Amino acid sequence: MQNKQKKIFLSTNILYIIWTLLIIVILVIIINRNYKYAENIALHEAKIGVNKDLAYRSWIASHGGVYVPVDKRTPPNPYLSHIKDRDFYVNGVHYTLMNPAYTLSQMMKDYTRLYGVKTHITSLKLLNPKNAPDKWEIKALHEIEKNKQQYYELEKIENKEYLRLMNPLVTQKSCLKCHAFQGYKEGDIRGGVSVAIPMTNLYKDAFKNSLLISMFFIIIWLLGIMGIKLFSKKVLEYMNEKEKLYEEYIYGLVNIVEKRDSYTAGHSKRVANYAVLIAKEMGLSQKEQHILYRAGMLHDIGKIGIPDSIFLKPGKLSEIEYEIIKQHVVLSYELLKSVSIFDEIKEIVRDHHEHYDGSGYPRGLVGDESPLLGQILMTADSFDAMTTNRIYKSRKTVAEALEELKLLSGKQFNPKIVKYAIKALKNVSIDTSHNQIFQSYLEQERLSYFYKDQLTNVYNEIYLENNIDEIFEYNYILWISLKNFQQYNKKYGWVKGNEILKEIAYSLNSISKDNKIYRFHGDNFLILSKQNIDINNIKNKIISILKGTNIDYKLVCKSIKEIKLENKTLDNLLANFTK
Repeated sequence: MQNKQKKIFLSTNILYIIWTLLIIVILVIIINRNYKYAENIALHEAKIGVNKDLAYRSWIASHGGVYVPVDKRTPPNPYLSHIKDRDFYVNGVHYTLMNPAYTLSQMMKDYTRLYGVKTHITSLKLLNPKNAPDKWEIKALHEIEKNKQQYYELEKIENKEYLRLMNPLVTQKSCLKCHAFQGYKEGDIRGGVSVAIPMTNLYKDAFKNSLLISMFFIIIWLLGIMGIKLFSKKVLEYMNEKEKLYEEYIYGLVNIVEKRDSYTAGHSKRVANYAVLIAKEMGLSQKEQHILYRAGMLHDIGKIGIPDSIFLKPGKLSEIEYEIIKQHVVLSYELLKSVSIFDEIKEIVRDHHEHYDGSGYPRGLVGDESPLLGQILMTADSFDAMTTNRIYKSRKTVAEALEELKLLSGKQFNPKIVKYAIKALKNVSIDTSHNQIFQSYLEQERLSYFYKDQLTNVYNEIYLENNIDEIFEYNYILWISLKNFQQYNKKYGWVKGNEILKEIAYSLNSISKDNKIYRFHGDNFLILSKQNIDINNIKNKIISILKGTNIDYKLVCKSIKEIKLENKTLDNLLANFTK
């Protein structure tokens, strides 16, 4: 769970970063375009202004200049004194010739004063020293002489930003009247018209627009962040739900496995709890404890693929059967590895039968070649097996189980884990109701393959041998032994003999449903009862069945208190009836 949350958190942060960078890049591009647009407006104004100036100059030039009255603003141009008809008088009014450049220069001064747009006509070969170029204009004049076209760029004038444009002045025939003596020929670039458009107001407009756009994009960014957060939350919820469904499905399979026999009922949960107790004692993290609990719950899932004839067998397994049942850890691994949410536990489950000395399975790992959590799980699994009743083996007490862990320390179990397990498990309470003795009719029928006599449908010798202690749950025991039964079978055949055995079993079953009846050694029966046994009734039934068969019988009834078992074997039990 924590690993999944970290992945979602990391992915969400990456999305936050990508979204933020995307918004920033788009916003920077738009803001940059706003300022570029402002510069384009300035450039457009500059070009229009220059074109108007040049159109005005061209009109004047086409008329050889204009004559204007002389006053303070329009004094005679001293640089045209070489022209004979520069001045004339009409009705006492003094008129002087204004050449195109001089006229344009006068107009530009007014334009700058009125509108703040700086315009200037200049040249590298000056006719009027007052029109001397500044540093930028010198650079621009060289550029237009070289390229024969307009030159413009942003330039600061008195620490204020301007867009400056220089338009070339091409010498025309009419220009030679005033400028021929400077060596110009028609078509030469003899100077330029300089325009400087102030950027302050345009940049202010661009800033206002950029601010509005930025606010809009901040809202979009916040909506995106909220969307990503909501999406991540939904993804996490979906993954949690998916994990929950997967685990419920797998736990359902575990439940199916544990329903197959009473011993495994609750086994997985007990193992998971024991494993967590050991992990806590060892100081492992909450995450490791959680992983271990999940592994404990699913460690035997592969047993769903083990045949009942092996899985439920009450006695010792054959070599082949043991090899088959060992495959349950591989089956568990195969089931879990196909689902990514079980990646953390699949190897722990696979290796929970590996022994510290390398004698375990499936891979024969030695020592710490097996994962630590797998070794803890193996210890918990063994402890539960020791403290749970099996048909063929009684449970150990907690103290006895811990003593066995200690005895097998360094062999089956990791000594370090055993040390912590003894501390963690010494006070656990064992629920004695967990055993492999079948508890219901359904379980009885499921296990009838092993425990029921196929001929008579009463309990068989295997069950009696493995549950010899069960006789002490009753008050009376009756032994019935048939005599001369083998001779009867030889004379009349096994089929006839089987009919008699089935009839006797049926009659004994009909006496009481609470009695427990066993058949053993072929022609012997035992009856366990909590009530006084009606011996005469049983005798009458047996006599009736055996009539005309030459089969005799022996019947011995004892109180359970009379039974003494030196060892828990069937022969030892029968010895109580033959003394």
